[in-house]
Amino acid sequence: MTINVQYFARLREDLGRDGDQVAATEGIDTVADLWRHLHREAPPPRLMVAVNQSHARLDSAIADGDEVAFFPPVTGG
Repeated sequence: MTINVQYFARLREDLGRDGDQVAATEGIDTVADLWRHLHREAPPPRLMVAVNQSHARLDSAIADGDEVAFFPPVTGG
């Protein structure tokens, strides 16, 4: 099974891709684990995330078949 990852807005531009597919393996239990696995660094401050199209946190659990979407922080004025 896999975890489907999508990037939006500035993250997509900065990374140069729309998403990734990651084999669900031991050690990828949370959204933060997934980010570290993909990018070899801690998630950026205030990173926004959704799991299966519902707002989530970096410590939210993930499993086989989940869709995880990453969004840059939103600012307004």
